[in-house]
Amino acid sequence: MKKLSMQHPKLTLSDIYNNDVVYTARPSYVSNPWLNPEEHQSNFLTGRELIIADQIPVIVHEANVTDKLKILFDTIGKTMPTNIYTFYDQQSYEQTINKLAKQDRKRIYFQYIHNESILEQKYYAIDKDVFVALNNKARIPEWTNHKYLPARDVVNICDFEDAVSHWRFPFVVKPGDYLPTAGGYGVMICYNESDLTKAKSRIAEAQEETHTLIIEQKIEEIANYCVQFAYEKDEGIRYIGTSEQLTDEYGHYNGNENVHDVPESIIQAGREIMEIGVSKGFIGIAGFDLLLDKNGDIFAIDLNFRQNGSTSMLLLEPVIQDGYQKFYSYIAPDNNEHFFNTILKYVKNNHLFPLAYYDGDWYENGHVSSRCACIWHGKDKKEVACLEQQFLNELKV
Repeated sequence: MKKLSMQHPKLTLSDIYNNDVVYTARPSYVSNPWLNPEEHQSNFLTGRELIIADQIPVIVHEANVTDKLKILFDTIGKTMPTNIYTFYDQQSYEQTINKLAKQDRKRIYFQYIHNESILEQKYYAIDKDVFVALNNKARIPEWTNHKYLPARDVVNICDFEDAVSHWRFPFVVKPGDYLPTAGGYGVMICYNESDLTKAKSRIAEAQEETHTLIIEQKIEEIANYCVQFAYEKDEGIRYIGTSEQLTDEYGHYNGNENVHDVPESIIQAGREIMEIGVSKGFIGIAGFDLLLDKNGDIFAIDLNFRQNGSTSMLLLEPVIQDGYQKFYSYIAPDNNEHFFNTILKYVKNNHLFPLAYYDGDWYENGHVSSRCACIWHGKDKKEVACLEQQFLNELKV
């Protein structure tokens, strides 16, 4: 097995936040109609940034830190994190947050905001009002200085039926608030009346928690970039890299791949947005979804003032080094043991870099599928595509 580079990541969360900050990547247990609330996926997310957290303590579900992760980390020369606080259900999660904040005087960095009934905003590591405002999709024009915008209408949910009747297909419908829509789950691309009917059904289910909707021009892009920056007070704004997002025709997420020849116009547009966010009080890592069309025009379709799925891949580039890299997550199709052993095989073969492993066998009652977040790496895209297909075929055996 070829040894991974001993280089350090470009940046870790320890480089950004003070030592009184604790990080949690878990969405709140309180339902969000635009973020798939499946409990195991939400628990799994708590382990994704363990490597790039470095010395910043992380609140993590116990199923993410079993011996399975230790074996995978040992294989790539990483030690198991010790700066963690574990939980196992909603009560233990919320108790942990409250103890850390109110007894231990820690500030909590929430990847996704939680409501005031769980923890008051004075305990947030980033001003909650700022965080909410910057992640509000209806306010994207403010954070782009009214540039890089597709044609769009922001409408009250009660006025949606009338407003959408004036639009021609194709168009995009999304919630017009701060609620996250990870993996494209809350983005509804409408090519025809059938798609619009499905969108209306989703909207009806969410009307108690969403008051505003966005109807937006569907851009025919030639590239879908996630351009990422970090800000901390000593170093200022740092460009940390760009990944290209892989999605299907309906915007559902299929991973991210690294890109080396990013147009300077894309990087500059991202920097302009980051500068505005920082001027409002943002600290940390942000990633902006910017589309490029055939005319070279740039369109900002989503601004995530938080870590993104591909953040770890970009930060770990000096460690992995291989020319082509792809971030993705997998769920065991059936047999958890076979799933783990197959992952371990490709880690040992130095083509798969593990970030997180959610051990379904931690649960003693009933079957829970294991999950793994990882980075494929190889000399080029063709090699990795062949390896990934081989991996998927082996999982079916």
